[in-house]
Amino acid sequence: MARESLVDVVVAALLERIADGRTPPGGLLPPESELAEEHEVSRLTLREALKVLQAQGVVEVERGRGTRVRPAAQWTSIRAVAHVHDRSGGADAPLHLLQLRRMVETGAAELAATHRTDDDLAELERHLEQMRAAHERGDVEAFVAADIAFHDVVLHASGNPFVAVLLGPLSAVLRARRHETSQHEPVQVHAVAEHAGVLEALRRGDPAASRAAMESHMDQTLRDLQHYVLA
Repeated sequence: MARESLVDVVVAALLERIADGRTPPGGLLPPESELAEEHEVSRLTLREALKVLQAQGVVEVERGRGTRVRPAAQWTSIRAVAHVHDRSGGADAPLHLLQLRRMVETGAAELAATHRTDDDLAELERHLEQMRAAHERGDVEAFVAADIAFHDVVLHASGNPFVAVLLGPLSAVLRARRHETSQHEPVQVHAVAEHAGVLEALRRGDPAASRAAMESHMDQTLRDLQHYVLA
């Protein structure tokens, strides 16, 4: 395994340590030698992983004391926040994620109404058909993949390069959450209908209707989350 891959693995493991409370925010990580032995990596690899977390604002080195985990509010990596919050945030974690999606994706849909191209519309139609086909054959993995791809097209069609970059780091968490809800057949039925509504509004080039359609989709997603997952 390449060192870069090992570094990524160790970074994820250290975030897991923070998430499960072994070293909570404010706490000191174990000594480098102990962590290196625990993860079966060299101290050089461990230090590289710690440098990644330090650059993300997750940890800070206190001379003479060790490496301390900073409060999550001070972290600068969306990916790190999502990784830890998704595992330690309880019922609030998926709700917070949906709140972020609502804020970003409704605005993206509004922008996409006037920026989308014919190719964007064709791609959205293709992903919607993939969702329908996956639903018919009971393929949850394919359904989730098409669902996420549909939303990615909307984000890019907004014409704002910051939009897709903002949600990109959350892709792993989003996929896990979509898979969790899409296990339930009624959720897939709702999703197909809501995505069709978004596509129709975008096809008409109506910004207000596109925003409202995405808002409706987020409302339905919240209801499904509360009924099938959080109940």
